Amino acid sequence: MELNNKNFDDVVVVEGKDDTARLKQFFPGIETIETNGSAVSTETLALIKKVAQKRDIIVFTDPDFNGERIRKIVTQAVPTAKQAFVTRKEAEPEFSGSLGVEHAAKEALERALVDLHEMKKISDLTFDQYRGLGLATSSRSRKLREAVGVKLGIGYANGKQFYKRLVMFGIGFSELRQTVSEVENGK
Repeated sequence: MELNNKNFDDVVVVEGKDDTARLKQFFPGIETIETNGSAVSTETLALIKKVAQKRDIIVFTDPDFNGERIRKIVTQAVPTAKQAFVTRKEAEPEFSGSLGVEHAAKEALERALVDLHEMKKISDLTFDQYRGLGLATSSRSRKLREAVGVKLGIGYANGKQFYKRLVMFGIGFSELRQTVSEVENGK
């Protein structure tokens, strides 16, 4: 995928105008649809559905509660939407403010737009296996989930949501076990 191409094929769903401005700063040909916050209007959702009939949609929201809420709403409306993620660290503002795509560096944005994930809903991963790997219900689960999310490029979520995301993206037990092992061994 050529990100600097003026004919960037996919339409990126972002939260607001600051996200659009940041993406256009580095990728001038990119087109976006802004949700203007976490309460995605019926008009905006209708526009996203209409565009999805002719072009691919990429959901690229902030790595926070509102961003995840928007991601869920858009993905339910357009199950074929691709998913792009920046890490919480990449989305931190330089001085103050909340996490946001608008704070990410060009390299982080480019990585996220190249390393897209699609919903597959085919996974052999059970919640017991997930928990057995230490990703839920232990004192170190949060940090481990965050590191595994970075390594897999799927962002961070709480215990239940992270499990659902793994299953949605078709990440199976053997792949997850290998990733957890690499994270724990510092690779």
